[in-house]
Amino acid sequence: MNTDVTRTAAFEAAAILKARYFRLMDLKRWDDWQDLYAPDAVMDMRGEAPAMAAMGVDVGDGEGWLMRSPAVIRQSVEGALTGVTTVHHGHMAEMEMVGPDRVTAIWAMEDVIRYPEGWPLAGFNGYGHYHDSYVFVNGRWLIESVTLKRLLIQPVAKAAG
Repeated sequence: MNTDVTRTAAFEAAAILKARYFRLMDLKRWDDWQDLYAPDAVMDMRGEAPAMAAMGVDVGDGEGWLMRSPAVIRQSVEGALTGVTTVHHGHMAEMEMVGPDRVTAIWAMEDVIRYPEGWPLAGFNGYGHYHDSYVFVNGRWLIESVTLKRLLIQPVAKAAG
């Protein structure tokens, strides 16, 4: 098999997978979103905790922001985004084939988060990079790990009055 074709197909599959990740999360289609993950998937959002705490969000000790397994990832993210309007964009992926069944990628990202009434702020606009890995399991590419590293969060203040 031609290695360039395999590499290109793997990169295309990873890009489609990440696009689904964003779309399904924004649409709150949690069953479909959970199905994107490998059985031993890990999501590390601990880097988010300090910025969220600085905006007045209760983050506990921040350790709950490291999630293992598709069910735990889904439960945590779904709980955090219930009633929240989100728009996520991923751009300019830097991908590397690190094995015949593994791809890593760094995605430039931007998100728009708007909270419902009762939150300490109206929302934020965020920027940074997703550091992901993908694995080929049982004939399909799945998300193996996700780590978000923020560069900037711009809070959106509540309207006066």
